[in-house]
Order: sequence, then C-alpha cells, then structure tokens
Amino acid sequence: MRRNILTYKAPPNNEGYDLICIHPDPRTVTRQIRIQVKSRYASDSHLGFPVKEKSLDAFDFLIAAFLNIGNFWSKKLDAELEPTFYTFPVGFIKKHHDKTSSWEKVRFAKNHNLDEYKDAKGFELIARRLRIPYPARPL
Repeated sequence: MRRNILTYKAPPNNEGYDLICIHPDPRTVTRQIRIQVKSRYASDSHLGFPVKEKSLDAFDFLIAAFLNIGNFWSKKLDAELEPTFYTFPVGFIKKHHDKTSSWEKVRFAKNHNLDEYKDAKGFELIARRLRIPYPARPL
C-alpha cells in the first residue's frame, strides 16, 4: 500500500475485514489496523455501499474503491475515469450507516464533502494511526 504501510490480505472467508496493515519497522510496537474494502465498478454509481451492522465492530477503516470503468445506468458510455479511493474511519461509517434498509447501506448526500477521506489524504489517516512518518530522503 502507499505511504510505506505494510498491507496483507486477510485469510479467506474472514469475517469483517479484508486487509491487515502494520508498521514497516519490526522494532516499532504498534497494533494492527483492520481494513474492510468495498468496490464499485460503474462511473455513474452513487457514493453508497452495503455494510452489515454486525460487521461494524470488526474493522478499523473501510476503503471504498470507486473503479469508474464506465457508466452502467445511463446511456452515455464514455465515462471511464481514474479510480477514486475513500478511506473512512469506522466512527464515520457508523454515523452514516442506514440499518433501516434491507441492504444496510452507508449513504452520503450529494453535497457531502468527502475530500478529507479521498485518495492520498485517506491513506494518510491509516499512516497516522500507525505512526508511520512520511518518507524522506536520507541525508
């Protein structure tokens, strides 16, 4: 993963998280970070994704990967865009979780500003939690 965060795939059929992140320095005592990953292929998908309420205590962050490979719902087919990643802390997911629907989705309003969780800024949240310093050239 970016930012020198050592990231490993969780064992198959593991409930609640998909990745485990740790500090790259073996002498640094730190806990692991559990990541759940949700992905969307369509460029015209909304910023919602299903998350079961029972899994909310099984991860520390959720990364929503919007792959943007083209429009699926509208007739305009040329909407291939760069992928976008959002890294949300579990507290943020709990705040926006809608358990009333059968899909138990996390939903955001169209005007919701998610810039602080987007791409590199979001990955930085994990690096800070693990206390990984920003890489610098040796002097």
